[in-house]
Amino acid sequence: MKTNINIANIVRFGRLSRILLVPAILATAGCNDDFLQRTPLDQISSETFWKTEADMSLYNLSLYNTTIHDGNNNLADDNGRFNPDVSFMMIHAPGGSSGWFSPWYLDGASDNMAPTNGTQTNYIDLRSGRGIVPTTPASQRFGYRGWSYIRAVNFGLANYDKASVPQSVKDKYIAEARLFRAWFYADKVQKFGDVQWVDKPLNIDSEELYGQRTPREEIMSNVLEDLDFATQYLPDNWGDGNEPGRLNRWCALLVKARIALFEGTWRKYHGGSGADAWLQVAAEATRELIDNGPYSIYSTGDPAKDYNAFHRIVDISGNPEVMYYKKYVSGVGLHGNNMQGYFYGSGYQGGATKNLVEDYLCTDGLPITLSPLYKGDATIETVFENRDPRLRQTILYPGDYAFFREDGRQYPRVTGMAGGSISTTGYHVIKFYNPNDFKDFTSETPAIILRFAEALLIYAEARAELGTITQNDLDISINRLRDRIAMHHLKLDPQMDPRYASDGISALLVEIRRERRIELAVEGFRYDDLRRWKQGKKLEQKALGLRWDDAAKARYAGANVRTSPDPVTGIHHIDPYAGTDWGSPVFDENKHYLWPIPLSILAENPNITQNPNW
Repeated sequence: MKTNINIANIVRFGRLSRILLVPAILATAGCNDDFLQRTPLDQISSETFWKTEADMSLYNLSLYNTTIHDGNNNLADDNGRFNPDVSFMMIHAPGGSSGWFSPWYLDGASDNMAPTNGTQTNYIDLRSGRGIVPTTPASQRFGYRGWSYIRAVNFGLANYDKASVPQSVKDKYIAEARLFRAWFYADKVQKFGDVQWVDKPLNIDSEELYGQRTPREEIMSNVLEDLDFATQYLPDNWGDGNEPGRLNRWCALLVKARIALFEGTWRKYHGGSGADAWLQVAAEATRELIDNGPYSIYSTGDPAKDYNAFHRIVDISGNPEVMYYKKYVSGVGLHGNNMQGYFYGSGYQGGATKNLVEDYLCTDGLPITLSPLYKGDATIETVFENRDPRLRQTILYPGDYAFFREDGRQYPRVTGMAGGSISTTGYHVIKFYNPNDFKDFTSETPAIILRFAEALLIYAEARAELGTITQNDLDISINRLRDRIAMHHLKLDPQMDPRYASDGISALLVEIRRERRIELAVEGFRYDDLRRWKQGKKLEQKALGLRWDDAAKARYAGANVRTSPDPVTGIHHIDPYAGTDWGSPVFDENKHYLWPIPLSILAENPNITQNPNW
C-alpha cells in the first residue's frame, strides 16, 4: 500500500520532449528495411508511441524522474527535500549531496531555525524581508520556473486517449498526470498568487505564451477538478508487487487535503471567497484517509524514541505511517545530509531557535507560561525537564551526545569553540541524524515525503477552522499523536497561552497550530504555515538561542557569540544575527506574503504584471 521512489527502478530520461524509446522500438521493429524510413527514434511520436498501457506507464515514470533529476527544469533537486525553485512535489531527501535544499533550510526561512552560512542567504533573506526581485528565474531561488514540466504533463494528457486499452486503464494514468499538474499549480499559486493556467501543450507560436495571469480562484478551481479526478481514479495500490514509486489514491487524498487546507486558510485570513468550501474539502479528504486508509501512527510503545525512530533509519519498509518516500541505494544514488542538522549546524541550518524550543508543552499538557513543571532555561538541561518527549527527539540533550558523535568533546558547542561541530543557537537538531548510516559524507537514509501524521493534523485544523470540531475529532487526530509520546490529551477547552493571546484566534486553534509546529518541526512546513495564517509578523522576532550569562560563559569555554536581550525577560541569549543585516527582520504585510516575478519574465511578456509593492 505504501509507495516509494526507488531510483534504481525509474528509467533515467532527459528532457521530456526527447524521451529515448530506442530499446522498446527496436524490439518490435525487427529487420524490416522500412524501419529506416520511420519517425526519428529520439522523439516521442504519435505514430510510434501511445499504443499500450506500457507506453502510458513509461511516460508517466518520466514525469516522476523529472521531479528528481532534471536540472533543466529544477522541479526538485536530488540534493534535498526542498528546492526553492520549484517545490511542489518535494521528492528528495532529508538532505542531499550538497545539502542546500533539505527541509532544514526551508525551515531556515521561518522562526524555527537560525542559519548563517552564505549558501543559505536566500532563506535568511526570506525570513528577514531582505529578498530582492530576481533578474531571471535562475538568478535567484524564487520559484518562477519549471514550466517545461507542465508542458510535459499536458503533452501526456493530450495523447493518453490514443492508447488501445480500456478507459479504466487510461484513467489511472490520466489521474496520475492530473495530480502532478494540480500539485504544480497549487505550489505556484501559493508562491505568486495569479499565474498563467495552461492545460494543453503549447508551441513557440502559441498566443497563450503572451497571455495574462489567470486569477487565483479560477486556477484553484481547475486544480480542484484535477484533484477530484485523481482521488477518484488513482488505484488504492498499483498491484504489481514491486511499485516503482507511483502515487496511489491515498497519497492523492493527502496531497488534496494539504492543498485545500492552504487555500482555505489563505482565503479565510487574506480574503477570498469559498474559504469554508476548501476547508471542508480538506476535512473530508483526511477523514476518508483516517477511516478507510491502510495507514496508522508508528508506535512500539516507547515514547522516548518512537517519534523520530523512523526518521533516521535506512529501512522504513513496512512502517505504517510512511505513505510515500524516496529510497537511496548505495551504488545507485546517495545523499549526504543525515548529519547536517547535528554536525554542521553553523554552516548550514544553524540550530533551532529558542522560540521553537519554548513551544514544546510540559508533560502536564500545559505551555511553559502556565505549567508549574517548567524549570526554566538557566541551563540547557533544565530546558528539557518535564517536557514533551518530542523535544529531546528533535533537539540534542547534552547527555545524549555520545550516541551521535563520540569525539570526546562537550556538547552543545557554539560559535567560537575550537573543534567539533557547532550550533548557531546552541540547540543542535538531531531529529534525522543516524550515526550508523554515514560514511564519507554519504547516506542511504530515505526521504519521507508523505506521512500519515500530517493527515491527522490537517483534519483537526480544518475542523477547528470550520467551527465544527468535536472531542472525538481531537481523539482520532491530535490525541493519536500524543498517545505515541504518552502526553496528556488535548481537550476542547484548553487554557490560552499568554504568548498567543494577541493572535486573534481561539485557545483551541492555538494548540492545534502548536501541535502542527511540534510534530512537523524541521520538516519544511513552518514558513508556508505562517504565510497562510497571515502571521508573517512572527518572522520579525529575533532568532535567539541559549541563555547567555556568566555561568554559560564559564561552561562554554572559548565561545565567541553575539547576544541580545529577550524582549520579555531582558535576559541575554545567543543571537546569531546581532549586528548583521539580518538582525532586524522586517515583514511587510503588503508585500512579503507573495514572491516577486523575475524581471526577465516581465520583459518577455508585458501582460504579466509584478506582485504588489515589489
